[in-house]
Amino acid sequence: MSAAAPPKPVLRRTALYDFHRRHGGHLVPFAGWEMPLYYSGILAEHRAVRTSIGLFDVSHMGILTVEGGHAAELLARRTTANVPSLVPGQVRYTFLLEATGRIVDDLLVSRLDTGEDLARSFVVVPNAGRADEIEEILRQHRGPDTKIARWNGTVALLALQGPGSRALLEQRFGWDLRGLGFYHAAFFPTMSGTSPSSGTLGAGFPSALTASVLVSRTGYTGELGYELFVPAEAADALAERLVDAGALPCGLGARDTLRLEKGYLLSGQEFHRDHTPFEAAQERFVDMDHEFVGRAALEKERADGPARRLAGIALAEEGAIPRHGTPVRANGTVVGEATSGGHSPSLGHGIALAYLPRELATPGTAVGLEIRGREVAGRVVPLPFLKSAPTRG
Repeated sequence: MSAAAPPKPVLRRTALYDFHRRHGGHLVPFAGWEMPLYYSGILAEHRAVRTSIGLFDVSHMGILTVEGGHAAELLARRTTANVPSLVPGQVRYTFLLEATGRIVDDLLVSRLDTGEDLARSFVVVPNAGRADEIEEILRQHRGPDTKIARWNGTVALLALQGPGSRALLEQRFGWDLRGLGFYHAAFFPTMSGTSPSSGTLGAGFPSALTASVLVSRTGYTGELGYELFVPAEAADALAERLVDAGALPCGLGARDTLRLEKGYLLSGQEFHRDHTPFEAAQERFVDMDHEFVGRAALEKERADGPARRLAGIALAEEGAIPRHGTPVRANGTVVGEATSGGHSPSLGHGIALAYLPRELATPGTAVGLEIRGREVAGRVVPLPFLKSAPTRG
């Protein structure tokens, strides 16, 4: 008698599950969550974000708060960011590392206090598949005066992305977003006409979300965009309001093609405890001016130079589409494999990311990609692949 098959894991659902169903979302498992891969189609959704406005549900990402007198020191010790140097409202993209310098996760750290007292308040957003682990690591290293809380299920996170995103939010809510800089966040009132409309800090998270939206000028698309933290029970109505105003619902498929065109890293593909920020060509996000776990390893790697570097590869042949795991060759020898790959809707040809020996990661280097049993010519190109998206306008 054969053994019974193990039960399928129960997938978590975000507060927008019913929204996804109403709008025809094609739901798939992703990092333990049931998420939309696409609605109208990946290509249409990709183009909407590049030319107009797209709306993503990113509530599956970890949503944590780290607060207290030594909260900044905790985050600085466990990430590559000099967190105590962040000014109120600043958001920092950073890495949490092993002692070996290899990436456990990339995450966003947002400072929400005003700086008027000793306590510091941060919202930390790790990847969905690493959120439990990141929370546990921070708890293990925290001091008695530092409070850590998880808000998934209580708070939802929506990403409005595209060149029309600012105008939509300003017209719908009466906000003045001109003063919200790239990689900054602030609380904005939910009621149009409520003062001040230019954003505030120090209101408390998530308690302030009863009358405010935490607006972060961040995203994963390379376009002008905003991420909105709202109470879970208010997320569905807000999403419908944004769609009524012209935003197109978008799924994970478009999110992936958009980030790939910009050369952004994907957890589990560009890193999985197997590469360092220097190998991933992300040294600009490593502040070597403070002590953090993994710094000693990175100091040695910086002195020696990383043996491999993440590189962008472009293919000219029509219809040649690289995928995750596609072998990369140089002079007939396999020198790596694509960590991410696909067709670029904006550029019209195949693109890929791959870790290559340092001497081969220079733009202009000719390589071959093994696609469907034959070698297709490719060339290393500078990242990002798509350089025209106005993220700072």
